[in-house]
Amino acid sequence: MSLPASDRTKQPDNRTTMELGAVLPRTAEVRDDHLFIGGVDMVDLAHELGTALYVFDEEDLVSRMRAYVTEFRSRYENSDIIYASKAFLNKEVLRIAAREGLCLDVSGGGELACAQMVGFPMERVFVHGNNKTPQELEEAISAGVGRIVVDSRIELARVSKIAGELGVTQDICMRITPGVEADTHEYIRTGCEDSKFGFTMLEDFAYTCVGTALETPNVRLVGLHCHIGSQIFALHSFAEAAQVMVDFMARIRDGYGHTIEELDLGGGLGIAYTTADKPSSIAEFAEVTCSSVREACAAHDLPLPRLLVEPGRSLVANAGVTLYTVGILKTLPNIRKYVAIDGGMSDNIRTALYHAEYEPTIANKAGQPRTEIVTLCGKHCESGDAVVIDMPLQKADIGDIVCVFGTGAYNMTMASNYNGQPRPAVVFVKDGEARITTRPETYDDLYARDI
Repeated sequence: MSLPASDRTKQPDNRTTMELGAVLPRTAEVRDDHLFIGGVDMVDLAHELGTALYVFDEEDLVSRMRAYVTEFRSRYENSDIIYASKAFLNKEVLRIAAREGLCLDVSGGGELACAQMVGFPMERVFVHGNNKTPQELEEAISAGVGRIVVDSRIELARVSKIAGELGVTQDICMRITPGVEADTHEYIRTGCEDSKFGFTMLEDFAYTCVGTALETPNVRLVGLHCHIGSQIFALHSFAEAAQVMVDFMARIRDGYGHTIEELDLGGGLGIAYTTADKPSSIAEFAEVTCSSVREACAAHDLPLPRLLVEPGRSLVANAGVTLYTVGILKTLPNIRKYVAIDGGMSDNIRTALYHAEYEPTIANKAGQPRTEIVTLCGKHCESGDAVVIDMPLQKADIGDIVCVFGTGAYNMTMASNYNGQPRPAVVFVKDGEARITTRPETYDDLYARDI
């Protein structure tokens, strides 16, 4: 694994931090050349708690949760927002999601356990995953989760068996692969036909399996689910998915005499990682989704189902930033300028996985223009270890505090201990106060399981 060739045509943008627009957290501001978020000085916070450090703007996070609820329910009263916890998970974000009336998407026993620890209402929990183990299914059914999103015939049989042994009838949804090609990176495109997820519609397989589900004891088919991918900018993809799914609902009614009560269209709304990104708003996403379902149901004379969507990235990505300290500077003439930070692929694997792009700034020079093109490389023993590749930054000095924006999704939850690196703390900031919601790992934590 290595970095892509340096883009020598790239020029500094000379933007100051507050000119970065939509990538910034809601409360970001610059005072005396320092970056503040939630009224907290990011430079002082980094010096106090150390780096690398995940920081979340709580006001930003809550405002996005409320926007989702408002924008959908104002257009479609019988709707709910399911927080996709795989994007960012700790106890505090689940407490906030519960308080804001959201439902919860968990994939695996560990995410369910976190929900149980904070007393998240189990009837609002949806369990996902393409290979849930029998143990995970038993844990979920025993906990009284609201829905299990069934992904295969084998899993359908497992759910039936476990529910029967526990003496309950489990409500399920079936995950359908709608065959809609979302305009996104191939690694995060999940609704196309060649996918490990869900029941394919090819050769009437999904339709046949619906019949099987309706005849299976100890389960009740209440809904259909689809998810076409992540980081999607083209809203027409969601409209196409809604049309396919409602058409399928009509076929189920006509062929089996069964009315689907719930339709879950997944998540995937894109966000601004860079100043070049122009994502749609939550309101625009809600308008396309709600109107598409209404129109398709009207065309088939179907009753409107409960409508569900599962945002993750678009709730938490821009609310989160990561702070680092500059340790080494290295310039390779006519090749690349490296700014080495005290983190890397252990706290942000997305860049190494698919060359994800982020906007950085120097938090102690936040009012100054970004006059250089640099690569923020990590401290790990991999050539491809970088957080930011060939992006503008102020002139860096050793000891500077670098802030990378848009890291609230899939950074902390995908973090590792490569090279024995403890995972960073998570701090929520609001109204000038900072509170640690996940403490930093220690060396003792790293080896506590060793015998």
